[in-house]
Amino acid sequence: MTVKDAVLKTFAERFGNAPTLLARAPGRVNLIGEHTDYNDGFVLPAAIDRAVYVAARPRADRTVHLISTDFSAETTFALDDLDDPDLPAWSRYPRGSLWWLENQGHTVPGFDAVIGGDIPIGAGLSSSAAVEVVMIELGLALAGASLSQVEKALGGVEVEHQFIGMPCGVMDQMASALGRAGHALLIDCRSLETQAVPVPQGASIVIMDTARRRGLVDSEYAARREQCETAAEKLGVEALRDVTLPQLEEAKAQLDDVLYRRARHIVSENLRVRVTVMALRGNALKTVGQALRESHVSLRDDYEVSCAELDAIVDIANTQPGCYGARMTGAGFGGCAVALVQNEAVEQFVAAVGPAYTSKTGLTPHLYVCQAAEGSGVERL
Repeated sequence: MTVKDAVLKTFAERFGNAPTLLARAPGRVNLIGEHTDYNDGFVLPAAIDRAVYVAARPRADRTVHLISTDFSAETTFALDDLDDPDLPAWSRYPRGSLWWLENQGHTVPGFDAVIGGDIPIGAGLSSSAAVEVVMIELGLALAGASLSQVEKALGGVEVEHQFIGMPCGVMDQMASALGRAGHALLIDCRSLETQAVPVPQGASIVIMDTARRRGLVDSEYAARREQCETAAEKLGVEALRDVTLPQLEEAKAQLDDVLYRRARHIVSENLRVRVTVMALRGNALKTVGQALRESHVSLRDDYEVSCAELDAIVDIANTQPGCYGARMTGAGFGGCAVALVQNEAVEQFVAAVGPAYTSKTGLTPHLYVCQAAEGSGVERL
């Protein structure tokens, strides 16, 4: 049974009637463009064919009865008291989205709902962003209102900033809301302009969860952000996005070694995103693979956000037949890596990488073969 069917079935069993709305928002993987988002740079994520679904039916009052199949839990709360600290932690993201909609002047009625998905939680595939976006989709449909996909995505970002208290960038929610089947999404993080970039049909995206949960991320993320801002200030630019490699080399004496290497990663990574976009459009998958490999080396050596487990799984992946290239993806210090693999080699790739990684680290990885998927939406049933 698919996750979608399970959510619909659970709704019918628990509420005794059929839902009237079904909203969906996918997870995402970032193909390339890591840590460039908060430097006003370029990122190239893709929505994946794993998603969060919410089946719902409006009620006559201002109460929400929400059941989670992922957490095997349920809660009831009032739309007039969405920041009640005594409510369960798993409901914060759904409540945050409803809180944002109410603050935007959209009157959402009470409703019964079941929420569930097949995005691995805690693996860095943006399950939380998908929950924010899916609840905004649902809330708008219940309120009889509409927003553009970009506005829905930015709503999810506001939920993170104002309700959750996490200073995230825009990439995760943008990918979830604006994804296109068979395409990656080039996002200019300064202008928020997007372009769909085709992913050739002969290749699959393989996400490799190292089973090493991410440590140090918050403190090191804050440190990297501060280092980038300092480097930009010393170089006299608004953000590192405005620096070219020749300019960076010329100004090397103005930066200490750490600031220089942090800046070099951002500047070179922005270039790699542009190269990858051109290569995907030209079906030059070896060039894409080379950019992925170079991105990992830069993240490992210049930005210093990799770890032994990420390096191990990337090295193993890069030696497999049919693998164009692999790199760590996400904030770093654990979590996932991503590989671009020939379709006909995928089965052998998955069979080889898991045992080799376990042999080297003692950890059991999870490998997910994905295709680039459509962004969020809602349907009336």
